[in-house]
Parts: sequence; structure tokens; C-alpha cells
Amino acid sequence: MEAELVALASAGAAALVQQMVGEAWEQARGRVAEFFARRSGRDVAVIDGELEEARVELVEAERSGDEETRTEALAEWRGRMRRALRNDPAAAAELRALLDELEGPSAEPRQAVRIHNTVSGVTQNGTLIQIGTIGRVSDVNLGGPQAG
Repeated sequence: MEAELVALASAGAAALVQQMVGEAWEQARGRVAEFFARRSGRDVAVIDGELEEARVELVEAERSGDEETRTEALAEWRGRMRRALRNDPAAAAELRALLDELEGPSAEPRQAVRIHNTVSGVTQNGTLIQIGTIGRVSDVNLGGPQAG
């Protein structure tokens, strides 16, 4: 069960950080603040302020190409989500619903990216790794000489 909560917290943090730098943030911010306020007993306005401060930092980091700030934000919000999930069993269902809402029709459309890889050598099975995408290569001639 702990692995499921960690995965859900990770997905939640990733969606939150993505929303923070996107156009739909204003629509999501209140719901996210309420989610954390219910679990922490803290005022929604205080959490809203923390979210806004994090958003400002993330937007600036994105402009300057600062990946470390994004990584730190992911870790911070993943930890907060994991604690919320651990402390309140009902939080998992609410977080799943919130993620569905964030990824729903009102969320920013995901940009489709077409990627072409050229790999030299021959393999029957292997793993191809590139930034942002992990794909399984199976029975593909990768452009090198055929093995006898």
C-alpha cells in the first residue's frame, strides 16, 4: 500500500508543479489549497500563499532554465502529499479526483511530440532511453550492419 501512496504522491506533485507554470493554474490553485488545508488544519489562505510563492519561483526558474528549482519543488510537494495521504485515508480518493480534474478538459492540452531516434548497431531487444521518454525496443534493426 505504501508504494501506491508514494506513486500517487509523485503523480500529484508532478501535476501540481506542471499546473503551477501553466495557464490553468488559477483554476486549480483553490482546489489544491483546500486539499492541503483539510489535511493540515491550517488556513486555506496561508496554504494559498505558499502555493503562489512556489509558483512564482517555478515560473522564474522555467524562464531561466533552472531545473534544480523544479526538482526541489517536486520533492517538497511530493513529501507534503505523501504526508497528507498517510495521515488521512480519504485523501487518496480526493487526490485522484483532483488529478482527474487537473488533467481533464479544462487543463492545458498536452503537446504531442514526434521523436525520431537514430541508433547505430544491431540489437534484437534493448532499452532506449531519452529525456522524458522511456520506450522498449524489440526486434528492430537499428541501422547498423546485420549480425550473421
